[in-house]
Amino acid sequence: MPYNIAFDIAHKPRGRLDENFTELKDFLNTNGFECYSFLEAPITQLSLNPYDVLVFVCPDFSKISPLEISEIINWVREDGGGLLLLSHAGGDRGRNSNLSELSQNFGMSFENDQVLDETYNLGMENMPVITTFIPPHPISNGISSLCFRSGCSLMVLGNAIPIVSSNETSEPFSSPLICVSEPDNGRVCAIGSYEIFRDKIGCGFNSDDHASLAFNIFTWLVSEHRLDLRANGEIPDITSNQVNSSQFSETPSQEHSTNKKVDIEFSMKISRKSELFELLKIFQNQINTIKTTVDKLIKTTEASEDEIAELKENLAPLPPPPIIEPPIIEPVSIFEEPSDPTLTQLPPKPVELHSNPSDIFSGFNKTQKPKKTISQPKKKPKKSELLSQKSSLETKLNSINNLLEFVEKKYAAGKLDDESYAKRVKQLKNDIKKTQSKIDDINRDINHI
Repeated sequence: MPYNIAFDIAHKPRGRLDENFTELKDFLNTNGFECYSFLEAPITQLSLNPYDVLVFVCPDFSKISPLEISEIINWVREDGGGLLLLSHAGGDRGRNSNLSELSQNFGMSFENDQVLDETYNLGMENMPVITTFIPPHPISNGISSLCFRSGCSLMVLGNAIPIVSSNETSEPFSSPLICVSEPDNGRVCAIGSYEIFRDKIGCGFNSDDHASLAFNIFTWLVSEHRLDLRANGEIPDITSNQVNSSQFSETPSQEHSTNKKVDIEFSMKISRKSELFELLKIFQNQINTIKTTVDKLIKTTEASEDEIAELKENLAPLPPPPIIEPPIIEPVSIFEEPSDPTLTQLPPKPVELHSNPSDIFSGFNKTQKPKKTISQPKKKPKKSELLSQKSSLETKLNSINNLLEFVEKKYAAGKLDDESYAKRVKQLKNDIKKTQSKIDDINRDINHI
């Protein structure tokens, strides 16, 4: 039986399962989890009971109410819920949100800064390569490096433990980036960057160790208390008014097929036309899904026994769902940077990352957990594409050489034991060898064009 993960969508998150977190969703759905878009507002302890993990993916210009914070705390502490909080550069102040009001109850908060590193990065200073994983923890098990894209640092306020920290060369240096806490029966994890799990971007979900990181996080967040509740059959089923209807099973349950009235009312503050347009699209998708479900019920009835099949004569065809025309405005993505002077403006992505960002990360992890494979159409690359790939690999090779130099300096200063030093140097030298081999292959391909 898969573990249920609720991704909040009622507080205007920058990350959405069906838009820019599709790769993470597919990966989790094929590795023992079931992801749901959670539309409940206000969030209550009762509405969270069917879920093992609740995720806030960087709420944007939206705040969790004090009542919701109290209910979430009770769910974590009493019901053993797992809570994952993902932020962005600028923290709460930059996003005009209040994740820290929730996280500080578990001993951690998000800072109003951006983690940069001019020395150890993958092409841009706001994409630092992080290698500090202390102390050992199940979440960082098997992880050799992370690319912490466009993220903020954290502050430890209580019993939380930082398990990933920024480099000594970073700004801010040696600061917590991922923190965990185990309050009573539950578990909490806070990360300063939601973009490390985003689709199809440099330093996103396709980075080698990021899929393993996601698997470790969600596995750890399912507490022992939740396992006991499941074993005793004490976790209720998920009802239709708790999730976005796009998550419904194709085979409607008895509850879905009855004439029971479902209350899906919720409150949401709309401040921009683009947000209203986005909400209308969600409702339109719900209408389309309900129509599909009813059509399947009709087909099932037609194929059933005679006494059931007689119902088809009384069922008139459903009209197509109404098309809601959006206001005539310039198209605006809800994930664009709001024009607010307090937000950190990020530099544009370099040209070399546009061609094939997955190549940048191919050498950082030798121990892979199961991860989603994205098939790409095979075609003969052009010379310009090969040159772009070569440039990206050369940038990566330079970063690995810098990392090797950094490790050797730490060892010389007595900050690294012999075993860790030997293991890290061996891995980095193998990465250098593999990367140089790829560059040589590209040079041969260029010569044959």
